[in-house]
Amino acid sequence: MNNFTDTFRLGFGLMRLPKLQNGEIDIAQVCEMADHFIKAGGTYFDTAYVYDGGKSEDAFRQAVSMRYPRDAYTIATKLLVNASGILCEEDARQEFYTSLNRLDTKYIDYYLLHAIQRSNVQLYEQYGLWDFVRELKAKGLIRHWGFSFHADSELLEELLQKNPDAEFVQLQINYADWENPGVASRRNWEICKAHGKPVVIMEPVKGGILADPIPEVKTILKQQNPEASCASWALRYAASLDNLLTVLSGMSSLEQMDDNLISIQKLPLTESEMKTIQKAQIALNSDQSIACTGCRYCTKGCPQEIPIPDIFHVINHRKGSPEFRTLREYNIVTQDRGKASDCIACGQCEAICPQHLPIIDLLIQCRSSLEKQA
Repeated sequence: MNNFTDTFRLGFGLMRLPKLQNGEIDIAQVCEMADHFIKAGGTYFDTAYVYDGGKSEDAFRQAVSMRYPRDAYTIATKLLVNASGILCEEDARQEFYTSLNRLDTKYIDYYLLHAIQRSNVQLYEQYGLWDFVRELKAKGLIRHWGFSFHADSELLEELLQKNPDAEFVQLQINYADWENPGVASRRNWEICKAHGKPVVIMEPVKGGILADPIPEVKTILKQQNPEASCASWALRYAASLDNLLTVLSGMSSLEQMDDNLISIQKLPLTESEMKTIQKAQIALNSDQSIACTGCRYCTKGCPQEIPIPDIFHVINHRKGSPEFRTLREYNIVTQDRGKASDCIACGQCEAICPQHLPIIDLLIQCRSSLEKQA
């Protein structure tokens, strides 16, 4: 069902909004970013009930729905039943009405069952949430419904067969994960295409990793085009695919917005540029960085309050850095919080991780390399 596909391929992801020094969202900058986005022809804004504890949805209200007529934008938000602490069906369904109130809109254009994977798919069934979104559409409270997905291709195929009226699917797709068996970007995209389901791409820059990639990749990209940002390569790669509804970019500054707006106009990648991407993929495959995107779902229920993504970030960026700087960064991110050695292996982080990372083992590795001298 492609009749609602947006021809403007950039979507404004509201997961990583700019912050003020006090930690609050910089609403003034978000307003300016939204203005640039809409002026350029963008309409698709993406948030979720759980993003920034609900502050992301409120930021949308202040920056967009209070300032623009309803036909100037479309809004996507999501219902999550695990990381948000949902304990019963009633609480799960209430998420929709809370989001509707936060966003200050009479209906939601794109509503998603969020972050479906093996560890939580049964809850969506148990709480009747597939039928719930159908009811919302029948009432006119949502225009289109789908789901965001972080699991294996077999489960995706099963869900699309059981729910043929799902209108779109949100997938993690980027050039680093195209053939990554833990993400299955290519295979999952092919399944959606075979079922006639347009795809919303998330993580085209892999949580910022491809905006500042390892030196080997950066050299490859800069040799081909010294003027283009590394992020623009990743965004254009994703947006060059077909069968897309939009490509989400979680932008944190006006500079990132403007770079993305320029990049999205230069589609598709040329044959020469695709060969450059292939070289970058080979370089990435030889790297041993932890493939954490910084979504922070793992931290919400950690009984030891371990800043897992921050620790992985320190590990991933230690290549080429002086040892003292790596240890200093580790001490900073774990100050007044749990360290890698505080992990009690409860497994809640691995159950919720969209990347299916072996977090417990990775923390053991981080502990051995960071704390023996810390």
